[in-house]
Amino acid sequence: MRASVLPIRLTWGAVVAAWCCAALAADAPAKPAAAKPGPTDAQLIASAESAAPPSVGKHATIVAMEEGGKMRTVRKGTNNFACMPDNPATPGPDPMCMDPAAMEWVHAYVSHQTPPPGKVGFMYMLAGGTDASNTDPYAAKPTASNHWISTGPHVMVVGADASFYDTYPKNADPDTTVAYVMWAGTPYQHLMAPVVNPHRAAAKKEAAEKK
Repeated sequence: MRASVLPIRLTWGAVVAAWCCAALAADAPAKPAAAKPGPTDAQLIASAESAAPPSVGKHATIVAMEEGGKMRTVRKGTNNFACMPDNPATPGPDPMCMDPAAMEWVHAYVSHQTPPPGKVGFMYMLAGGTDASNTDPYAAKPTASNHWISTGPHVMVVGADASFYDTYPKNADPDTTVAYVMWAGTPYQHLMAPVVNPHRAAAKKEAAEKK
């Protein structure tokens, strides 16, 4: 799937937007093309689960975007988190896991609407995130003035009061090794907090023990 209508290279929110745009692009192909086999449900689940700690991901609802823009529930979960697998249309790994408030926040972002007040959401992106502008929520590519940054594994707090974000750095070119505010001063400002990926840490520990 290709996001040819809107080639976004943002972080978490861009994944949802890119899925939507890819679906629109697929509606009117220039020529019929042989369908490429997509990932299996097991692969989608593994990718989506990698966004969160194992104790969260293994019990989360897994959703994926189908051709035509329809969301499919790959697996019904038993907690309040919903996880999406990596979007192959973006250049970096960007599976995500969100609680219900964060889902509403992302919907507002994708719809260019003001997020609902008083609903603080939490999101995991432990596999990392596609690079983004730190100042422009809808920037499509790096420019000399939009402060493009690289993001590794992180968690996000969205939808909090402005006073909450005022306690964290809001530099246009932040130190991404510490918590900072992305898209400061916009309706979509949110806290980015870098973390160690528990999946990678466990893999390194297992490899070390085998030596």
